[in-house]
Amino acid sequence: MRETANILLVDDEPGMLRYIRTLLEVDDHRVQTAGTGEEAVDHVQKGFQPDLVLLDLLMPGIDGLQTLEQLRQLRPGLKVVMLSCVNDTRKVVQAMRLGAIDYLTKPFQKAELDAVIGQCVGSAKTETYAGEVEELADDVFFVAASPAMKKIRSQAALVANVDIPVLLLGESGTGKEVLARLIHKLSPRAHRTFLKVNCAAVPADLLESELFGYEAGAFTGATHPKPGKFELCNKGTILLDEIGEMPALLQAKLLHVLQDQTFSRLGSRAVIKVDVRILAATNINIPEALATKRLREDLYYRLNAFTMLLPPLRERKEEIPILLKHFMSHMSESYARSPLPLSPALMEACLKHSWPGNLRELSNFIKRYLVLGDESLAATELQPKPDGGAGMHFDATRSAAAAADSTGGLKSLSRNAKDEAEAEAIARALEETNWNRKQAAALLKISYKALLYKIRQYGIAQSRSTHRLSAGA
Repeated sequence: MRETANILLVDDEPGMLRYIRTLLEVDDHRVQTAGTGEEAVDHVQKGFQPDLVLLDLLMPGIDGLQTLEQLRQLRPGLKVVMLSCVNDTRKVVQAMRLGAIDYLTKPFQKAELDAVIGQCVGSAKTETYAGEVEELADDVFFVAASPAMKKIRSQAALVANVDIPVLLLGESGTGKEVLARLIHKLSPRAHRTFLKVNCAAVPADLLESELFGYEAGAFTGATHPKPGKFELCNKGTILLDEIGEMPALLQAKLLHVLQDQTFSRLGSRAVIKVDVRILAATNINIPEALATKRLREDLYYRLNAFTMLLPPLRERKEEIPILLKHFMSHMSESYARSPLPLSPALMEACLKHSWPGNLRELSNFIKRYLVLGDESLAATELQPKPDGGAGMHFDATRSAAAAADSTGGLKSLSRNAKDEAEAEAIARALEETNWNRKQAAALLKISYKALLYKIRQYGIAQSRSTHRLSAGA
């Protein structure tokens, strides 16, 4: 049975007001109308409590944006959908920043209106995302059980249909790539290519050719032309991960692509035009990066058409049981093992843990639990350390011995001990260089790319007070 709602309909055109009201009342929604923003605000001030507001963007007097702002001040949690006869990206983005949860372009069909209302007033679709796993691709899923992640999910659905750059912020391991894939899937480009480029994992002198391609003879070894990621991703979406690691000169070229959607391959003067949706992700301190010129200010403001901040896992603990069960189910299939129980005691330990490595740490925790098969050892990993830090520095001898028991004896024990020592050495080098990864690579006498690989392999994470190991991939 369709759920009915109290709806405040605001539009300055009497004909449009009558038309939309008729569509709503056919489904038994209770409708209050207003011909101006002032009248809409007055209705709410006098006690009308709508479940949803349908608000025209362009009106005389106080316009839709001003009305939206005033309505949200009166009722901060009020759900507002903007209506507009023009697809004005700038105003839509403003509305999103002021708290609008969706928009419709007039004229629209009844099915479009029904879909929006269904998403906004507790329909089945909204409930689906309230605590279930939303599969996006193999090994990629999105969970929105906490209020913060439900808001992120709503924002993603809205921004997906507005073809602007989006800057994704958050700690390492919070799921920025997953959010980028969600935006792509919900966008009109969903049937086109999605590509990710990790700007930190590709050496600076190769990153330009990786993004923009090259012609034969452009440099030593370039025996044949090669298209770059932007060409391969034409009509699709590209995620530039770790954008703060991109060299300054390359940032200038990227800025040109954002402005004109044109570029040239290395070794060529021919201009290539593409239509690519750019998403960027980073976990750097933005003000600090701008102050030190690590990130160009003009590029930041181009990328920052809309910003989405992913909260760390410790701030959305409602999702931990869901994530644990999903990882256990998926990984037990991948490793051809029977799923292990998640007892109340182990679940409680997981809920109390701060998860400094976020989703990566949680994923690797389940991997180790599956391999070792020892619940008491798994719970011990999550206990706070004597210095007060809730880390993942579990007893190396005990864990390695358990691994040797379950997976192959002395050879496995030796390998685990080696990995533990190597990870500790890398963590110390990073701490000594204040997490300057290039300096740390030089200190360790390994390449920058090899260091980045090992940081991911061992899940070495940076915290505010100290640098410690956390399980992440």
